[in-house]
Amino acid sequence: MKTRYILFLLTLICSLFGLSAQQQYTLQECIDIALENNRNIKQQVLNKEQKEIAYNQARADLLPNLNASAGQSFIYGRSIGLDNVYQNTNSSQTSFNIGSNITLFDGLKMKYNIDARKAEMYISEADLEKIQDDIVMSVSTAYMQVLMNKELLQIANDQIELTQTNLLRLNELVNSGKVARGELYELEAQQAKEEFNQIQADNNLKLSLLDLSQIMELENFENFDVAIPDDILVNDDILLSPAIIYESSLIARPEIRGAQYRIESSEKQILIAKSAYYPTLSFGASMGSGYYNMASRENASFTNQLKNNRSTSLGFSLNIPIFNRFQVRNSVKNALISLEYNHIEIEKTKSALRKKIEQAYYNAIGAESRWQSAQKSEIASREAYRFAEQKYENGRGTSYELSQAKSNLAKVLSDQAQAKYEYIFRLKILELLKD
Repeated sequence: MKTRYILFLLTLICSLFGLSAQQQYTLQECIDIALENNRNIKQQVLNKEQKEIAYNQARADLLPNLNASAGQSFIYGRSIGLDNVYQNTNSSQTSFNIGSNITLFDGLKMKYNIDARKAEMYISEADLEKIQDDIVMSVSTAYMQVLMNKELLQIANDQIELTQTNLLRLNELVNSGKVARGELYELEAQQAKEEFNQIQADNNLKLSLLDLSQIMELENFENFDVAIPDDILVNDDILLSPAIIYESSLIARPEIRGAQYRIESSEKQILIAKSAYYPTLSFGASMGSGYYNMASRENASFTNQLKNNRSTSLGFSLNIPIFNRFQVRNSVKNALISLEYNHIEIEKTKSALRKKIEQAYYNAIGAESRWQSAQKSEIASREAYRFAEQKYENGRGTSYELSQAKSNLAKVLSDQAQAKYEYIFRLKILELLKD
């Protein structure tokens, strides 16, 4: 019984640890999950499929159509016979017809419509890529925030651990009468402040994890965590001049390509509107037959009538526009206005892209300088803390001086972590804008 009880406890403990085990995701895994779950991307994929269908239909409009019809009618009272004479008798008629029609010339409207639908299909692809890039940016930002908060929490934990070590040592000195109890109270007050900072850092970490999980649209936030990469620094070679990055982004960025395709679509819409000025020529062909049955008289058989009543027709149809209440003229004007609007829109897009690149570049330069300065400050602060600790141990320093040096070191470490992750984030922005 004792052995079985121990096995039961071990099983329970293992299950509890299994439930509390956190699944850690890399940055690429977070991006992949977010891209798969994002509803805006799913909607844009459907929109892209609709544009592809519209493009395929525009090409299919060049083909001739083919339709068949059949009819059956019953006539009561006076009916007209085959001799074209009305008689007071009932009759019935059966008809069959098949026909085809093709447009030979429409002012090249169908060709321009194909080009316009093709441009719109490319617009939908560029818009989809833009949404995906925005998701990658959002996930990367949230991921870096989590990593930074993890490091800040670790700094807070290290500070508490160091304070606890100092408390144990100081408590022994107080008990031996070598140090006044007032210094112990000061250190305990510092410990309480550091515990408050630890709680705040832990809460910030949980909130950043929640924010990341919401961007990824995870249904279950429990046991979610991210993996700390071995090397999180982005290649410094991306820190090119803003002009070089901008020239590269004009080719690679989907929002620029989307704006260019919108201009192309507007140009085709102008040609579509102008095509209405031209005549339309179409060709049609049809073949039909029928069966006629009149009561109180002898009628030919169904087969013979279908054979004898068969008729075939071929014909051309020309439609010449003369006056259309200025509809075509106004359609052309609206298309020209739309083209001008899209020209302004692409300039706005380029200007916004240039501003984003310049801001990211100079923010990266500033973050790099702050990070380098913080690294130097860390060396000086660690040395200052070591010196204050030695003075305190030798009885030549006070606990306040030691506490002040420790607080300064903690602040420098915190500033260094924030500057480092800001630098990494700015480099990530430049990397995404360039590719």
